[in-house]
Amino acid sequence: MMKMANRVGLSKFSVGSTLNRPQKSLSLPSCNSLCSIAEKQESTSTNSSTTDIQTQAQEQEQEQARHEHVRKLQNLLQLGRTGTARSFIRYLLRPKSPFSSPSHLYTLFSLSSPPMKRIFSDMLFSICSESKMVSESAELYMLMKKDGVQPSIASVNLFLESLVSTKRYGETLQLFSEIVGSGLPQDQFMYGKAIQAAVKLGDLKRAIELMTCMKRGGIHPGAFVYNVMIGGLCKEKKMKDAEKLFDEMVERGVTPNLITYNTLIDGYCKVGLLEDAFSIRERMKVENVEPNIITFNSLLYGLCQAQRMEEAHRLLKEMEAYGFAPDRFTYTTFIDRLFKSGNVDASVALSEEARRKGVHIHDYTCSILLNALCKKGDMVKAEEALRKFLENGVAPETVFFSTIVNGYCQVGDMNKAYMTIEKMEALGLKPNNAAYNSLVKKLCETRNMEEAEECVKKMVEKGVPPNVQTYNTLINGYGRSCLFDRCFQILEEMEKKELKPNAISYGSLINCLCKDGKILEAEVVFGDMLQRGVVPNTQIYNMLIDGCCVSGNLKDGFRFFDEMVAKQIVPTLVTYNILINGLCKKGQVMEAENWASEITRKGLSFDVITYNTLITGYSSAGNIQKALGLYETMKQSGIKPTVNTYHRLITGCGKEGLMLVEKIYQEMLEMNLVPDRVIYNALIHCYVEHGDVQKACSLHSAMEAQAVQPDRMTYNCLILGLFKEGKMHEVKDLVNDMKTKGLFPKTETYDILIEGHCKLKDFSGAYAWYKEMSKNGFIPNVSICKSLITGLREEGRSHDADVICPEN
Repeated sequence: MMKMANRVGLSKFSVGSTLNRPQKSLSLPSCNSLCSIAEKQESTSTNSSTTDIQTQAQEQEQEQARHEHVRKLQNLLQLGRTGTARSFIRYLLRPKSPFSSPSHLYTLFSLSSPPMKRIFSDMLFSICSESKMVSESAELYMLMKKDGVQPSIASVNLFLESLVSTKRYGETLQLFSEIVGSGLPQDQFMYGKAIQAAVKLGDLKRAIELMTCMKRGGIHPGAFVYNVMIGGLCKEKKMKDAEKLFDEMVERGVTPNLITYNTLIDGYCKVGLLEDAFSIRERMKVENVEPNIITFNSLLYGLCQAQRMEEAHRLLKEMEAYGFAPDRFTYTTFIDRLFKSGNVDASVALSEEARRKGVHIHDYTCSILLNALCKKGDMVKAEEALRKFLENGVAPETVFFSTIVNGYCQVGDMNKAYMTIEKMEALGLKPNNAAYNSLVKKLCETRNMEEAEECVKKMVEKGVPPNVQTYNTLINGYGRSCLFDRCFQILEEMEKKELKPNAISYGSLINCLCKDGKILEAEVVFGDMLQRGVVPNTQIYNMLIDGCCVSGNLKDGFRFFDEMVAKQIVPTLVTYNILINGLCKKGQVMEAENWASEITRKGLSFDVITYNTLITGYSSAGNIQKALGLYETMKQSGIKPTVNTYHRLITGCGKEGLMLVEKIYQEMLEMNLVPDRVIYNALIHCYVEHGDVQKACSLHSAMEAQAVQPDRMTYNCLILGLFKEGKMHEVKDLVNDMKTKGLFPKTETYDILIEGHCKLKDFSGAYAWYKEMSKNGFIPNVSICKSLITGLREEGRSHDADVICPEN
């Protein structure tokens, strides 16, 4: 066929690569035959001559058969036996036909019987189109056009239908343009198929233009064209335009049918306009258009998406009253809603009901349910659900078991995860990358890198090649363990295996280096990434900027920000929050607020992190009024404060008095926020500073009652408070309590103890703490040592005073 196409000079209209038909394969001699050729040259020469004679005879026979077939077709057409002629043409288009293609048949017939060429070509063209021989029809159409033979409108319509039904939408529009250019009259069907093709391609603009041309040409669009156009508009969520077209349809006297109504209902439901959808349903009742299961399923979908479940159940009963049993779509709609609302158990129960009623739930739905149970950590129910799926006829799929493997990994039951892999293999299923990657990920999370490497080796042994995700997980695991040399080795291994590291590969390594304070090394990796053509994303720049800001190198942080913007990588709110935090930590709060203004200029909005960072910055800088102003703005903006909001806020408010502290703390409790250790410590410190040691001690008791473990800062504040009230004996008990909890005093605690006793003129007590401090390897600061030495000498204990050696 391709030779024929080239011979007749086809150029304009073609369908993809449809003219590239495979040639018949040649039978090549074996190696043994080749080895004996030299010994049998004379025999071969004789055989070759014989073969040539046989081939010529076969070709002559084929040629005679072709002429005989053409003659027979001529006779049938002359006698007006078109039905038999059509059947005979179909016979001649079979795979083992003596004609290489329909074009071959067309050419021979045209040469043999020119007067009957027009009727024969149209018949052949229509048969090819009916048979969905798209490539052959296209070639034949161009041959006919070249010969000046105009196909009938009916044949062209059949060809358009075959193009659309085989999803050749671009070629459909191309053919329609050819038809318009050729002068062949267009009818409603032609326009309908062209409009359908444009809608299928998502080119609504062209579809509207075609419909406009159709009307201008005096061709009235029918229900099919209106339905196609309304469907295209609904798919694009242009419901207002769909409404206008529906109104036009009615005004022009075109009766909407079930497809029209279902299309509108589905469109309204998908954009959440349920009242409009039900309004269309009521119109159907008025127009006596009976609904079908599609009508009900669309409405049920809309109600479920809107979480109007009571109405959905009422509609389901109405649907069943019409005689429609719930199908797969119905069940999937309800299962999906239950799943999204967190009622996983009900989702599984409903899927079982569907199975019992003979409704096959899609494997994808089964997979979602298993995944939901696994995410919930309910592996017993996940296993039970899988067992029931399999019992109810669902074929075992790799994805089901991979989900179970991942579930066991998430709950940390590695034995069961490995057993699930074995179960897969026993069922004849090959574990995939997803299953093994779940194992590798969990092993890396638990820093069990040796076993993770063994798991990767096992993957290879089982014929499952590790993919980029596998190696990325290993890089992240070794990076978190600060084994960076191994990370670089893995990158090299990936290159050797022709697996190109991606942004995640480099991002994992850069992130770990930045977290470990190795900013220079992170920059080197970043440079290597750029050199290898891997495009950095926003997350990678955020990692580098954060690494620089945390290490106090704001200059480089802003350098990376400028580079990011120059490369047209859009900074996110996270980027700005990192920079603002870096500036606040450096005490550059005004500049931080200037950068905060940049957030709103870029069309972004402050989040809780932005507010918390600025509140902390101003509070640390001593500007508590500004911090409180931001706190009020935050609440007015509808952003709920977190416990972190109150950390620095309570500390800063301490200087303004206890009333303000208590007001802020009360607001925190009213927001159902549970105080953590930092909050308790800040409150205890405030009460000690303002002399209410009893309240501080009661907070300590409340703290322990809430299972919030105190730390050294808690005890240090309480010890200071007790010294202020001169309760030295209680101090001893508090230190013992501290030790019982495994919080052994360090320099700061010992300094408080020694200084507290010195201020109360109890130099014997102070000296006792000094000896314990020295024994534990800690040295008090110079001023405290001097106070203790002075006190001891005043009491005549020069020998003890001489033992103390203050640090220089």
